[in-house]
Amino acid sequence: MTDAPEDEGTGTLFEAPPMAEQERMVEAVLFASAEPVTIADLEVRMPHGSDAAQAVEMLQKRYEGRGVRVVSVGEAWAIRTAPDLGFLMQKETVETRKLSRAAIETLAIVAYHQPCTRAEIEEIRGVSVSRGTIDQLLEMEWIRLGRRRMTPGRPVTFVVTPHFLDHFGLENARDLPGLKELRAAGLLENRPPPGTVPLGEGREDEQDEDQTELFEEE
Repeated sequence: MTDAPEDEGTGTLFEAPPMAEQERMVEAVLFASAEPVTIADLEVRMPHGSDAAQAVEMLQKRYEGRGVRVVSVGEAWAIRTAPDLGFLMQKETVETRKLSRAAIETLAIVAYHQPCTRAEIEEIRGVSVSRGTIDQLLEMEWIRLGRRRMTPGRPVTFVVTPHFLDHFGLENARDLPGLKELRAAGLLENRPPPGTVPLGEGREDEQDEDQTELFEEE
């Protein structure tokens, strides 16, 4: 029994697919793969005798100037969006969340009583104000530091920012809604105002809720 003759010039038992077909195979694998693929991995997938490296080179030239490109990632290859079109893949979303009760109260006090100090905020609320609540409102740029009071200790004051006014569609703080509008919008609860709770029944922010968190999930 004699062995089957090998293809001359290829050294393989079977004839490899035409290079155009190999290029299509490489394109299919790179398109479907979530991770970059090495030449060795391509050759394992492709028919025996295929030249994956040459197929990749041809595919790379074919995609020049197109919306996607064949690029090398280390020792592997992948299909990626052309760098100059990356902006098309960006998507801006607006996530709506509720402010925590402590944050709403603190922000409202600053808005309606500005400029006011932290001690004045605590006096109006009837409870201590967590540092996290004020820090988060500052980071959101809804309040900012105002002038220091010319009193002992020269405490810093807080005022609302133009960013706050713009967010709520206000020209100035005098356009803030009244208590009825706030309750109708669900921003205030129908409960006794801060400071009216009898002695011994007060609450601390840290006991009522985690004040290091400005937002609470819907």
